[in-house]
Amino acid sequence: SQYTRGTVTAFAPFDARADAEALRKAMKGMGTDEETVLTILTTRNNAQRQEIASAFKTLFGRDLVDDLKSELTGKFETLMVSLMRPAYIFDAHALKHAIKGAGTNEKVLTEILASRTPAEVQNIKQVYQQEYEANLEDKITGETSGHFQRLLVVLLQANRDPDVGVDEALVEQDAQILFRAGELKWGTDEEKFITILGTRSISHLRRVFDKYMTISGFQIEETIDRETSGDLEKLLLAVVKCIRSVPAYFAETLYYSMKGAGTDDDTLIRVMVSRSEVDLLDIRQEFRKNFAKSLYQMIQKDTSGDYRKALLLLCGGDD
Repeated sequence: SQYTRGTVTAFAPFDARADAEALRKAMKGMGTDEETVLTILTTRNNAQRQEIASAFKTLFGRDLVDDLKSELTGKFETLMVSLMRPAYIFDAHALKHAIKGAGTNEKVLTEILASRTPAEVQNIKQVYQQEYEANLEDKITGETSGHFQRLLVVLLQANRDPDVGVDEALVEQDAQILFRAGELKWGTDEEKFITILGTRSISHLRRVFDKYMTISGFQIEETIDRETSGDLEKLLLAVVKCIRSVPAYFAETLYYSMKGAGTDDDTLIRVMVSRSEVDLLDIRQEFRKNFAKSLYQMIQKDTSGDYRKALLLLCGGDD
C-alpha cells in the first residue's frame, strides 16, 4: 500500500485479550488508570484496536467505546474515542457531524474532500450510505450552495483523471484558460477553476501551476486569493495545496490549529488520528521545514495532561 509513512504501525507481539483485560482493569472500580488506556490505544494500529474491542466484548459483555465514554472526559475522551473508529468510518462520521444541525462546518468538508484520494472518497460515500442510510452528496448539496457546493460535488464524483503521462499541449491550454478566467477577466469565471482543479490528474496540475506562474507571473494561490473569497476560496486553496503536497497541507493545518490564542482541538484530533497510519512522518518533516519548530514541540507547548501524552505518542517523536 502507498501508506507506509505513518507513526502508528502494527504492534508486536500483539495480544488482543491481554490488552482487553488491561483496559478493563484500568477502568474498573474507583478512578481510572488513564496512562494504561492511552498507552495501549496510541501504540496499536486501528485494525488491532478493533480486535481489542471485540475481545473486550467477548470477555466482559461490555462495549469498549461506551466504557471509554463513561470513564474519560473532555478532549482526552474525544481523542480516545476517535482512535476507536475504523478509519473508513472516521471520515464518514466527521462529515456527518459537519453537516448536522444548525450551521455547516465548511472547514471539515474542505479538509476531507480536498485531501482524500478518489478511491478514498468512493469508500467514504459507500460507508456513509451503509452507516447512515443516506446519500452523502444529497446531504452536502442540501447544506451548501453556489460555487463552493459545485466544487464539493465535483470532488465527490471522485473522477479525477488517472496519472498517466503529461500532455504538454494540454498543460499550456489549461494554464491559459485559468489565466483568462482569473487575472485577465473582469470578475472571475469560477467554473473554469472548478472543472480544471477538480478533474485533472495530480501530475498534470503540478505542471499547470508551473506554467501558470510562467504565463502570469503569479502563483495560482495568489490569483485564487485575489479572485475568489469565502468558502470557495478556502476550498480551492486546499485543493491546490493538496495537489502540491498532502503532507505540507496537513502540516499547515496542524500549525494553524495550535497557533495563537486557544487551540482548535477538533482539527488537531481529526488530523492526528486520520493521518497517524498514513503519512504523519511526512507531515512532521514538512512541519519542521516550514515552521522552524517541530510538531512535537508545538503539541507539547499547546496541550496538557493525558491529552498531551496521548498526542505526543501519536506524533511518535521529535524532529
